[in-house]
Amino acid sequence: MIRRHVSVKGAPWRMTTKPSAGFTLIEVLIAMAITAFVSMIAYTSLSTVMSGVESLRENTDRIYEVNRAMMIISRDLRQFTNRPVRDEFGEVEPAMTGGMLARFTLSFTRTGWHNPNDHPRSNLQRINYRLEDGGLWRDSYAVLDRAADTEPQTVLLLEEVDDLRLTFLPTLESLQVQTGGSSIDTTNWLENWVADTGAPDEELAPPVAIEMTLMLQDWGELRRLYALPPL
Repeated sequence: MIRRHVSVKGAPWRMTTKPSAGFTLIEVLIAMAITAFVSMIAYTSLSTVMSGVESLRENTDRIYEVNRAMMIISRDLRQFTNRPVRDEFGEVEPAMTGGMLARFTLSFTRTGWHNPNDHPRSNLQRINYRLEDGGLWRDSYAVLDRAADTEPQTVLLLEEVDDLRLTFLPTLESLQVQTGGSSIDTTNWLENWVADTGAPDEELAPPVAIEMTLMLQDWGELRRLYALPPL
């Protein structure tokens, strides 16, 4: 501390400097508490925004996956053609089979198989749809009449699928509309489309329409109606 002696009108006068100003412990604690409170609010807001962005991204990805699977199924069924095949056991498979009693949930022949590299093959393709391990799978074969060693190309179309159900409309004459509305009544559609084992030589004609019901773990029931092309 510096002391100075100054004479004013002949009388000595003592002046001392003030000590340096600072923060008390209470002020520091209050500032720290305010900083922590503001930081907590900022972190909570940032965490909420990040969670919302992640949830939006997951929902967008799921919408894309579902729409992509439905688009592929619709594309295959729009190009259905009445061409029976022989399986790897030499047995004749109708142009379309499906349901709980069928070997595959849905199996049919489609046309329009593009051949950009001009390989020596048909433009027809045999397709299977099946449910396995909570996923919807699509099998495709490079040949129509399979041999014992013919292996399909398998693609997982959609995950988190609990159930896959199909119903089939045999003829347009059996089509009914719900009473008091314009919706199609599918309650009387057939649950299986398989050949009659009592008449093995009788050809199974294809249905005219299919209703597909998917039970998704996150979205619940998803139904689609597909009209097959006229043959």
